[in-house]
Amino acid sequence: MRVSVSLVIAAACSVSLSAQHGYTRAEIENGARLFQSSCATCHGANGDTVRGTALFGGQYRRASSDEGLVRLIIEGIPGAAMPPNSYSALEAGMIVAYLRGVAAGDAVEGAVGNRDQGRTIFEGKGTCTTCHTAESRMAPSLAEVGAIRRPLEIEQSILDPSAALHAEFRFVRAVTKTGAIITGRLLNQSTFSVQILDRDERLRSLDRSDALNRGRRGTTTTPIGPAA
Repeated sequence: MRVSVSLVIAAACSVSLSAQHGYTRAEIENGARLFQSSCATCHGANGDTVRGTALFGGQYRRASSDEGLVRLIIEGIPGAAMPPNSYSALEAGMIVAYLRGVAAGDAVEGAVGNRDQGRTIFEGKGTCTTCHTAESRMAPSLAEVGAIRRPLEIEQSILDPSAALHAEFRFVRAVTKTGAIITGRLLNQSTFSVQILDRDERLRSLDRSDALNRGRRGTTTTPIGPAA
């Protein structure tokens, strides 16, 4: 029996810290991307740029648990150089997964990606440039998206475009009483009228009484409801 207990203890000690916390490979890798795109700005790629702080050491003075680390990342440290962050609890948890993984000896690197391959997909199979151009008024420009959106957010928008729609780029499908169908970007709506920028980027103004309450385009749906 003593042998069995010893074997169990030895096996437990050999398991990486990331596994002890139940982190998946995807969580650790996503955490690496989030860390390198944001946290590394101050803490450095190796987490040791801030004096007296070694993020990959596995020991933290202000947090004794992973939950505490998540709160620290989100809320920051009042009176110190560590500001609050807009990360969700899920995203902050992925950063913690990365920190724990590296501390346990898991050499994880944030994926840099292949720029040329990305461009090929963006301009080809992805048909992104059909809407996302500097001149288009039908979709937001993506020229600066890498600077204002985190990698995980961009990935989510690509995989599920309708999950979080840009407030200024809602698309509708209006059907008039005569059966005419107008599809395009909803620019404005009031008690009496609806303004839509159609597929050809022509401004279409409809009387609300003439537009049926129904809207759809691709994977996104936005009904023409009561005016705000």
